[in-house]
Order: sequence, then C-alpha cells, then structure tokens
Amino acid sequence: QVRLVESGGGSEQSGGSLRLSCAASGYTDNTYCMAWFRRAPRGERERVATASTEGLTSFADSVKGRFAITLDNAKTTVTLQMNSLKPEDTAMYFCAARYGNWWRCLDDDYSFWGQGTQVTVSS
Repeated sequence: QVRLVESGGGSEQSGGSLRLSCAASGYTDNTYCMAWFRRAPRGERERVATASTEGLTSFADSVKGRFAITLDNAKTTVTLQMNSLKPEDTAMYFCAARYGNWWRCLDDDYSFWGQGTQVTVSS
C-alpha cells in the first residue's frame, strides 16, 4: 500500500505563489506516476499536473506556464510549485499515485490518494 502525505497549501492573494509537497512511501515497483488533482467547490475533479519516474510531465491547460511539478531524485516526493495564482485556483488539492508507464499516468484512475490540502486564492 502506498502512503501519501501532503504538506503546504494555505491562503494567498492573487498573483502570489504557493508550494505543495507530497511524500510517498511503500512503493513496490520502480515505474509509477504521481499527480496533483484538485476539486473546487461545486466543481469537478481536475488533474492539474503529472510526473512520472520516466521523467515526463504534463499540465492541464488551466495551469500551463504557471505551475511546475518536480519529482525528487529519490522519486518519492513530488512538489507542485504554483505561481501567478488566480482566484479560480481555489480548491482542495490532492496528491495521487499509481503504478504504470506514462500512458497510464494520463488516465485519471489513480490508485492511491493523499488526504488533501486546501488552497485559497483571494482577489
């Protein structure tokens, strides 16, 4: 069982920056994906950024150019750097992981989830 522990988040003004981190433990395979999802109030879940142990990343159009995702050298901590924040970035953010190659990373059916951390951006 993979365990994910998130940290970071909080409140920030529009145009500011926040950083989220997610520490993973319990992997039993070397090929997997880690991603950040978010769910806004009365909104649908959105996968905003994805990183894989193969060194690939992807971003939702809504955050391209503003968010960055990194997987550390140990490939157990994924960080989401959020810049130029907008009020519409306000959401509960979840770290998620699944085993598999890159094409599986782009499927939203992730197996393991963190508890979530709130991000609130005020105008």
